[in-house]
Amino acid sequence: MNLMALLARRQEEGRPVRVGLIGAGKFGSMFLSQVPTTPGLDVAAIADLDVERARAACRTVGWDEERVAHTVFCADGRELCARDDVEVVIEATGHPGAGIAHALAAFEAGKHIVMVNVEADVLAGAALARRAKSAGVVYTMAYGDQPALTCEMVDWARACGFSVVAAGKGTKYLPEFHTVTPDNVWPHYGLTPEQAAAAGMNPQMFNSFLDGTKSAIEMAAIANATGLGVPDDGLSFPPCGVDDLAHVLRPKSAGGMLQRSGMVEVVSSLERDGRPVFRDLRWGVYVVLEAPNDYAAACFRQYGLKTDETGRYAAMYKPFHLIGLELNVSVLNAALRGEPTGATRAFVGDAVAVAKRDLKPGERLDGEGGYTVWGKLMPAARSVEIGALPIGLAHGVTLTGPVPAGAVVRFADVSLGDSTTLTSRKEHEKLLGDV
Repeated sequence: MNLMALLARRQEEGRPVRVGLIGAGKFGSMFLSQVPTTPGLDVAAIADLDVERARAACRTVGWDEERVAHTVFCADGRELCARDDVEVVIEATGHPGAGIAHALAAFEAGKHIVMVNVEADVLAGAALARRAKSAGVVYTMAYGDQPALTCEMVDWARACGFSVVAAGKGTKYLPEFHTVTPDNVWPHYGLTPEQAAAAGMNPQMFNSFLDGTKSAIEMAAIANATGLGVPDDGLSFPPCGVDDLAHVLRPKSAGGMLQRSGMVEVVSSLERDGRPVFRDLRWGVYVVLEAPNDYAAACFRQYGLKTDETGRYAAMYKPFHLIGLELNVSVLNAALRGEPTGATRAFVGDAVAVAKRDLKPGERLDGEGGYTVWGKLMPAARSVEIGALPIGLAHGVTLTGPVPAGAVVRFADVSLGDSTTLTSRKEHEKLLGDV
């Protein structure tokens, strides 16, 4: 609650928090829109493969020409990480390999990094967090995105003395969405292809939210940051509104649907027949907690919390998240407090590639949201045991053998060359279960 006081002190001392942004897409642009109204926060440099697009993004979000002129634009993220006038790096490319490379460059240069790139974090976050610690810098999730907001709620619940029964987010889900491709994604968003194209919307990126991949990635990130468990057979996506969270998301032994207490799960805003769920949580995050004693359970009732019929399970939730508009919280926590807003601590959950259709030898996988695979949440121990291919490595690689529809793609099914990305992934796997 003291971030603005700390920032004001830096401003008075003539030492604004200076940021470098890599990736001026939607998330990055939302962050940029808040910079002019945050005294003491400056963007020193922006890196994007399309430099002119980055300049245009700044103007689109309301930057005046003086601010644009005083910002350095470049095409190389590693060059940005090495700049002396950058204190905090924001990695917002969404590309796992690029995210890992930029994180390593930031650590080498002694810079904090805000990893908007959840794909990179789930692929190798435990290894990156360990390297950040060795470098004496902060490696953090991006506040405003659902994983960091969920981690905050888990931390709040535990700090208050509650057991966390379940935590996660809401989304729009039906089982058939797992096989949707970029060719048929737009009707599910109520758009025509022409409307989406006019708005500059990327069909593969939007499809990754629909086909379950993004949910798997984000729940793996939450599990790896909080130590919460991962369902043995992946996410169930139960239809559930905010009033029923404490009833549905409790252990089976207590009448709910969870394998056990302390799990991540995503709730759907649609009933299985396609009807909308009453008071859904499509845009929000939640935590279900258990009263440690009868007195606390009575307090739940006295203060109006929605509980299950026993009164011992209750839920807290945040109905919306504002993505990059809230990112300042991560930047300022890293720079002013030396603290992350959620960070990977262990390798607990993984997001692995599953075939959307029968795949043949010689085919090239096209990653999250594409035509060939979708990402499924899996316990990390199981993923390592069977040699499952992470969704973050399932882009641009060639199959060496057939994979039937619905089957997990494995490392043995693809041809992978040596790379920094693969090396970081193997370091990540060695930290299986570490906390």
